[in-house]
Amino acid sequence: MLYIKALHIIFIVTWFAGLFYIVRLFVYFAETQEKSSPEREILQKYLKDWQKRLWYGITFPSAILTAILGFSMLYWYPLNNWLTIKIGFVIGLFVYHFSCHIIFLQQQKGIIKYTGYQLRIWNEVATIFLVAIVFLVVLKNFLSLIWGLFGLLLLMAVLFTAINIYKNIRKKGNQ
Repeated sequence: MLYIKALHIIFIVTWFAGLFYIVRLFVYFAETQEKSSPEREILQKYLKDWQKRLWYGITFPSAILTAILGFSMLYWYPLNNWLTIKIGFVIGLFVYHFSCHIIFLQQQKGIIKYTGYQLRIWNEVATIFLVAIVFLVVLKNFLSLIWGLFGLLLLMAVLFTAINIYKNIRKKGNQ
C-alpha cells in the first residue's frame, strides 16, 4: 500500500508540473501574436510541438495515473469528511485540466482566444488547487479547512496583485 501511495504522490507532482508548464506555454503562444511574420510562425510551430510533447507525454498520463492510484487507495482509506472534500477539490482540478485541454486543442489549431495576461491568471488556478488539497490532506479537519480556505483567499489576492504588478512592469518596459 505504501508503494501505491508513493507512486500516487510522484504522479501528483508530475501532473502539477505539467499543468504549471503547459499554461506557461499557452502564455508564450498567445504572446506570439505580438510578433511579426515569420518570427510568429516559427515560434508557434515550436510551441505547438512543445505543448504536444508535454501534454501527451507527461501531463495527461500523470493525471490518469494519479486518478487510478488515488482511487485504488480508497480500499485502505475509507471515505470520511476530509477525504470527501479532497475528492471534491480533485474533481475541480480535473475540470481545470480538461479546460486546459480545450485551450491546448485551440492553440494546436492556431486559435488564440485568451491574452497572455488572462492566461497568467489562469495559471494560478492550479496553485490554488495545490494549496487547498495539500492543506486538506495534511490537516484533515474541518476547522483547519476553514482557516485554510481563508488563507487560500488571501493567497489568491496576493497572486492577483503580483500578476497585475508584473503586467504594469512589462507595460512600462515596452514603452
